[in-house]
Amino acid sequence: MGIAHNITRLYGAKGWMAIAAFMLVVLVVFPLLNLVVAKDSVFYLSDYFVALAGKIMCYAMVALAMDLIWGYTGILSLGHGLFFALGGYAMGMYLMRSIGLDGVYHSELPDFMVFLDWKAYPWYWTGTSNFWYCALLVILVPGLLAFIFGFFAFRSRIKGVYFSIITQALTFAFMLLFFRNDTGFGGNNGFTDFKRIFDVPIATSETRMVLFVVTGTTLMATLLFARYLVQSKFGRVLTAIRDAESRVMFSGYNPLWYKLFIWTLSAVICGIAGALYVPQVGIINPSEMSPANSIEIAIWVAVGGRGTLVGALLGAGIVNGAKSWFTVAFPEYWLFFLGLLFIAVTLFMPKGVMGVLDQIKARRS
Repeated sequence: MGIAHNITRLYGAKGWMAIAAFMLVVLVVFPLLNLVVAKDSVFYLSDYFVALAGKIMCYAMVALAMDLIWGYTGILSLGHGLFFALGGYAMGMYLMRSIGLDGVYHSELPDFMVFLDWKAYPWYWTGTSNFWYCALLVILVPGLLAFIFGFFAFRSRIKGVYFSIITQALTFAFMLLFFRNDTGFGGNNGFTDFKRIFDVPIATSETRMVLFVVTGTTLMATLLFARYLVQSKFGRVLTAIRDAESRVMFSGYNPLWYKLFIWTLSAVICGIAGALYVPQVGIINPSEMSPANSIEIAIWVAVGGRGTLVGALLGAGIVNGAKSWFTVAFPEYWLFFLGLLFIAVTLFMPKGVMGVLDQIKARRS
């Protein structure tokens, strides 16, 4: 009874129905329409659309991570693009090693290393031919960086706009570092031209569908875990830190460890999202670390609604869906639209889309 009660407490009946419907689409509808339906049918879903949906779900995971740290803890990070990219680079290292001799130069080294006249892999590439080692890097690299940075920042009680600026500077510094050819990460071109994953061709419809299903399942698992976390006693302390950190300290709690844990967890979620993103999109380069990308992540959460989790998913879907259309139809106007959208949400929808939906519910009831 206790377990059933805890599960029911996460979401009501309608919430669980929505989650079940989403998983039905991910596990059944998309595979059928992409792999079974004939390509000349009006119901056929192309590989491009599957990859686009998978990419947006990866972004939705990042939005969840941002909502945990910003919406529930009140810490605005403008550097989450860094953790996303680091997870992507860790997975990209495995995918580059999996190319084998199928590169342009038919060398065991990646093409960019051969072009730069490298004779051997640098030491930090050791073990990256093993998937599980790279999967461990996906978690450890963003997590350790976030822990070390967060420990010194939170211990020094850096907060507000100062924390946001420092995270943005950190992201920009890493972007400049990864742009250098001598770092061994492909310079401005990054990693691309992947051939296989688990010795299976990566460009086939079946492989893309497996990656899509794994991404959708991971997204829902992350949502449920985040929901459980924010509804626990730990989550209530986080919201108390957001609303009145000094009172939390006077109540006998040390905000440092609460903030450090959720900050590190948020970075790890971003790293996992980046690792799922790279094989579906087929490229990872330093532009993913640009400060503009991290600002855009904050916009996703603001549009959907801070402190709601589901709003973060909606915001990521709405903004990136609009971006996919705008960058094709009116590429030169996308940034103007994005800025206008953020201003409109700030002025007229301070609680985002979820706030508007709550108002509609309240009026109907």
